[in-house]
Amino acid sequence: MSDRKSSSSASRKPSRREVLRPAELVGGSAILGVFTGLIMWMGSRSWIVAVIGFGVAFIVALVVTALFVQSIKPKDDEQAELDEQDAAHGGSRPVLIEPPQKPADEQKRGPEGH
Repeated sequence: MSDRKSSSSASRKPSRREVLRPAELVGGSAILGVFTGLIMWMGSRSWIVAVIGFGVAFIVALVVTALFVQSIKPKDDEQAELDEQDAAHGGSRPVLIEPPQKPADEQKRGPEGH
């Protein structure tokens, strides 16, 4: 990897809560899916309908939860750490944006530049 990490980010270890946060979100979505699947099974007595209900509820809950988590603004110390990591990897220029092109009159148009 890179040896250019600063001492503050290299020495910081994530807390147990930070490490388990994704499992909490997936677990909550799974609980909602199981609840929905049980309600659908009790109503229809069909395992197929219950499994489909579980899958739909799980995926919808997972997507909605992910969207809510993305909408949370990082705290100042988290933003400083993100900026530090960006600087260590060459800045924060988006990868998918093309570098600026030269104007058309400056570009050569053929092997002789005509």
